[in-house]
Amino acid sequence: MAVTVETLDKLERKITLTLPVNVIQSEVDSRLKRLARTVKMDGFRPGKVPINVVAQRYGYSVQYEVMNDKVGEAFAQAANEAKLRVAGQPKITEKQEAPEGQLAFDAVFEVFPEVQIGDLSTAEVERLSSQVSEAAIDKTLDILRKQRRTFAQRAQDAAAQDGDRVTVDFEGKIDGEPFQGGKAEDFQFLVGEGQMLKEFEDAVRGMKAGESKTFPLAFPADYHGKDVAGKTADFMVTVKKIEAAHLPAVDEQLAKSLGIADGTVDALRADIKKNLEREVKFRLQSRNKQAALDALVGKAELDLPKSSVQAEIDRMIESQRAELKQRGLKDVEKLPIPEDIVRPQAERRVRLGLVVAELVRANNLQAKPEQVRSHVEELAASYEKPADVVRWYYSDNRRLAEVEAVVIENNVTEFVLSKVQVKDKEMSFDDLMGQG
Repeated sequence: MAVTVETLDKLERKITLTLPVNVIQSEVDSRLKRLARTVKMDGFRPGKVPINVVAQRYGYSVQYEVMNDKVGEAFAQAANEAKLRVAGQPKITEKQEAPEGQLAFDAVFEVFPEVQIGDLSTAEVERLSSQVSEAAIDKTLDILRKQRRTFAQRAQDAAAQDGDRVTVDFEGKIDGEPFQGGKAEDFQFLVGEGQMLKEFEDAVRGMKAGESKTFPLAFPADYHGKDVAGKTADFMVTVKKIEAAHLPAVDEQLAKSLGIADGTVDALRADIKKNLEREVKFRLQSRNKQAALDALVGKAELDLPKSSVQAEIDRMIESQRAELKQRGLKDVEKLPIPEDIVRPQAERRVRLGLVVAELVRANNLQAKPEQVRSHVEELAASYEKPADVVRWYYSDNRRLAEVEAVVIENNVTEFVLSKVQVKDKEMSFDDLMGQG
């Protein structure tokens, strides 16, 4: 039977479905009979409840289930016959007028759009590259040494300087009144490392053990403590102890403590370089992927299914609520999160998903098993027992699906970069790492 599809809007369609009343009734009777064999009701033995009693109690719900099932089947069959790619769930309403012995329904739904991808050769993409320099290895070594530093008390007349660990007592007052969190005893912090507000560090720098000082401190307007944000406090600080930091030397002992098997400094530097290069590779991939996908979306023309955008908005809002709940917020279900806040991002995600899917389909860019394996092994390489991590990925289809999605995006990125005009740009290691 030919299916008549009516176009209501760009992507909105309507199909009229008809179902014979006797088919519905036959299925309802069949389900009620099955139910009568198992249902438990007061005053009757199991399996001995009269069918008319079962029908009286459960008839409406069974009828509702059957109608849902049969209409769903009829819609799926009609959409399949008409070769429609349905986006989201159809809205189905019963029609008042129907042929004799039939029930009629209107199914209104959206279809996925035709995606037109323009000429990629006219697009321009900046492709970043970066190198791991000796200076970057030195800087990482310094961080590793700082993590393993020890402290020794300075002489009584030594002044506190950057890198020292100081132990202080302090008390702050605003308009002569103490405030929560404004007082501490035997409080330790490292001078010059941004652990305290700048005015506090500036006041302590140059002080000696046993000295006290009062100074004003202006809290920033965006300070996390809302009670004091934007206000100025008067602090009194007493330095009780000053300890100088001692960094371990870059030698075999440090190398061994960092798990380098042969314990040489050269092997330690090589290991650091390998880890940094892996991190650089992933960051560059992420940045270049974003640039390539932006160029691809910029060259694509398509209408967005409202149902897909709404589903993405709902998913993003649900994700935000879950995150707020994890942070300890209560009643997050009641918290209003306006859809307009996430709509642009939701639309972009849907658009990107549809465009990428079309490019993958048209150019056979699906993730191949060997590509997935290679990517998993690369992710596992930075762990102590890579084989265990590989097994962990392959033991869960969802985790593997996430890797497949990344591989597909990598394939799409390479394809796009092979078509567009590429401008290569060298980026410093520090800039790349500083930008997340």
